[in-house]
Amino acid sequence: MTATAVLRPFAPADIPAIRAIYADAVIHGTASWELEPPDEAEMARRAETILGGGYPYLVAEVAGRLAGYAYASAYRPRAAYRYTIENSIYVDPSIQRAGVGRALLSGLIAAAGDRGFRQMIAVIGDSDNAASIGLHRAMGFAMIGVARSVGFKHGRWLDQVLMQRAIGEGDASAP
Repeated sequence: MTATAVLRPFAPADIPAIRAIYADAVIHGTASWELEPPDEAEMARRAETILGGGYPYLVAEVAGRLAGYAYASAYRPRAAYRYTIENSIYVDPSIQRAGVGRALLSGLIAAAGDRGFRQMIAVIGDSDNAASIGLHRAMGFAMIGVARSVGFKHGRWLDQVLMQRAIGEGDASAP
């Protein structure tokens, strides 16, 4: 099944739905390595930080309901990294594998390019996350490394997968 996702910028009223999607990922999944879901106030603070840093934050609606969200944030805090961002994508589990993640990632890449970012890094929790790895590969990301057994959640060791994609001119010219 393919869902028609309508992308739009994040709005503060989205926090309850975003928190619910993220809480499910924290409790049941390995995309996030948090062990306890943050509350709505913390999710709002995080959104303010992302937006305040000039990073894109998008939501996807399907049939008028928030079905997922994606944002970019600083890859590392040092100034030389300022053109490189890390992406985060979360989709409501009831509609995963229906094209929402692809729509969000595509929109995020475009929005990041419009803001002058040049490289996007995907930090994927768990090398068993074939769906995320496959999505990123399909969207032009290349595997750049795997850090083995660096996280422990749900009673098992987790790998961290790193993938990278150029945005816009990438490293073909100075910013």
